Amino acid sequence: MSDERDTRHGAHAADDGDDTAAVSRPSGKRSARRARNTSDSGTVATIERPSLSKAAKKTDRAERKTGNPFKRLIKFLREVVAELRKVIWPNRKQMVTYTSVVLVFVIFMVAFISGLDLAFIKGVNWLFG
Repeated sequence: MSDERDTRHGAHAADDGDDTAAVSRPSGKRSARRARNTSDSGTVATIERPSLSKAAKKTDRAERKTGNPFKRLIKFLREVVAELRKVIWPNRKQMVTYTSVVLVFVIFMVAFISGLDLAFIKGVNWLFG
């Protein structure tokens, strides 16, 4: 029950002292780093990547272009749903806070640019008036 409450209300696992919830919920940070190798001189870092042969690349392209379009659409929609499940959605309090911050910033910028516009109009009218 506490895991459901934590997920629903956006509480963090560190608040309860429970380390199991931290494993099941993504933190938004990358958890695994790529292994890097350095050359003998120690100045250049490289990342090992598997290389595909030309034949494998051609078959990969052919598989992407052929096939039932409805199956590809269904696969795409399933992947979209899977990615949306990984998103950490803000709770109501966070949404109100974020929305109010954005609105205050927009109002400030509109007032600032309007003030600059008025100042330039007055300056041009005074200079060339």
